[in-house]
Amino acid sequence: MNVAARTTALDTTGLDLETCSKGLFIGGEWLEGHGAYRIPVVDPSTEAILTHVANADLDDAAAAVDAAAKAAPGWAATAPRKRSEILRRCFELMTERSEALALLISLENGKALRDARGEVAYAAEFFRWNAEEAVRIAGDFGRAPAGANHIVVEYQPIGICVLITPWNFPAAMATRKIAPALAAGCTVVLKPATETPLTAYALAALYKEAGVPDGVVNVITTSTPGPVTSAMLADPRVRKLSFTGSTGVGRTLLAEAAKTVLSCSMELGGNAPLIVFDDADLETAIEGAMVAKMRNAGEACTAANRIYVQSGIYDSFVAALTKRMEALAIGAGSDPATECGPMITAKAVIKIDELVRDAVDRGAKALCGGAKPAGTGFYYPPTVLIDVPADAEMTHEEIFGPVAPITKFHTEDEVIAKANNTEYGLAAYVFTKDIGRGLKVSRRIEAGMVALNRGLVSDPAAPFGGMKQSGLGREGGQHGVLEFTEPQYIAVTL
Repeated sequence: MNVAARTTALDTTGLDLETCSKGLFIGGEWLEGHGAYRIPVVDPSTEAILTHVANADLDDAAAAVDAAAKAAPGWAATAPRKRSEILRRCFELMTERSEALALLISLENGKALRDARGEVAYAAEFFRWNAEEAVRIAGDFGRAPAGANHIVVEYQPIGICVLITPWNFPAAMATRKIAPALAAGCTVVLKPATETPLTAYALAALYKEAGVPDGVVNVITTSTPGPVTSAMLADPRVRKLSFTGSTGVGRTLLAEAAKTVLSCSMELGGNAPLIVFDDADLETAIEGAMVAKMRNAGEACTAANRIYVQSGIYDSFVAALTKRMEALAIGAGSDPATECGPMITAKAVIKIDELVRDAVDRGAKALCGGAKPAGTGFYYPPTVLIDVPADAEMTHEEIFGPVAPITKFHTEDEVIAKANNTEYGLAAYVFTKDIGRGLKVSRRIEAGMVALNRGLVSDPAAPFGGMKQSGLGREGGQHGVLEFTEPQYIAVTL
């Protein structure tokens, strides 16, 4: 399907590219950015330009914060039930238009349509969950131990929030921040990645239709993210930064946020180990590994980055996983038959290829894939590597692609030491029929999230986040809403 045909298909769902690229969304209006040029949005499947979006400068960033500040008192004072109903309506509209949103994600991101559909369902669920949480942000009341007064604790909206999201999950990374912020009574400025801005703008229009008041959610894109973000973080009215992205950029933003002592939630890089013990059910382990590794073609911070398989099941696992990876259908994300779409950019493909070549040069062997293909589109084939040495670069860096490096291990202590030998600690995966052993191993792994006998760890009702240099704070569950509040203590004499 060519670009024109895919665009026509998108039109028939009620969502067109022109609607998604009207301008910056500030104060409930579409405004043309003051940047020198409009930002192109490229289809990774074809390398064709889909459309262009507005380019915000410092004045536009200030206008977005102004709009959020103007809307803040009214939204904070809105009854929790009313906020809940609006969030519920956002969920309903996303569900009704899920196919259009999924196709849009596939076009600008390249991910397989089946993965895009899963993302939309996941993204919408954050609105349903937080609609329910909005009316359950309870405080505390009790008598002080000394008996002199009573202790009242209320959770106040933290204030204006700057939200920065990556390109790999353009719907879910936005709603995972926006929904709890709105539930808590905060207003926001969202800066999505310029590689995938169309989904963010399409959702902005949907929020307005659902009843979100003007200025409560503002969306800006910019070709100069450093200065624009710094300007917003320096504004004394901004009190929260929530960022999802690389650890390197996260460190820079934390330094910026320190200047005004901003509250920060940081979901950063990952280097997830996937551990398969001899007693694991082979079919369950293979299915789990395919999800953990190949969801979004491996372009996920939770993706299995290092696969450790115990010696007794090693040969069977390697053979089965290689067979599954070889059989995956590669193609344009918007093609329903595609199982593995393109990477996001040519630069991403180059990095993946460099990591694979480094591992092979150090002694690893490619059982399938392993080479960058010729032709149009940012593709890299599903790849299985064995005998990956500990000093290979990919054991320390995120691959962010469809490459499964497998290493044999012998003992439990050995594999736990390998799993924890990283500065990251976001997610991990463990496969064993012995649940007691699985829980014991999970507790020894330095990761904020562990999936036991399953390849998917994310859930809107659960706290998402990592240990060590994988981030600060949590998103999702009850923890996610509280990240956007300030507990206020009031001493009361009755």
